[in-house]
Amino acid sequence: FIRKMRASHILVKHRGSRRQASWKDPDGLEIRNRTREQAVEILTNLRSQIHGPEDFAEIAKRCSDCSSARSGGDLGEFQKGQMMRPFEEATLSLNVGEISGFVDTDSGTHIILRTG
Repeated sequence: FIRKMRASHILVKHRGSRRQASWKDPDGLEIRNRTREQAVEILTNLRSQIHGPEDFAEIAKRCSDCSSARSGGDLGEFQKGQMMRPFEEATLSLNVGEISGFVDTDSGTHIILRTG
């Protein structure tokens, strides 16, 4: 039995991110100067604006450093072993419709909305 899950996320990259550039900041000028603490502040502010899945998708489109931003942060279906472990564990700990706290991976800091 393979347990599949589905999630959307908002990623804020910072100077500790593996790849310090994104579609929003192709040269990494902001990302290279952003601390993890500043990334958390940005996510805290964004999270306070989320009142439902539609808000999450809209904010992801504007603010996420991941290329999934164009699809509202939707990562589609995935199963165990396909995502970085902290991301996967955080997703598994959520009920569908719940939003995570801050999750750190090599990519940066995320908030995750479990959608399936």
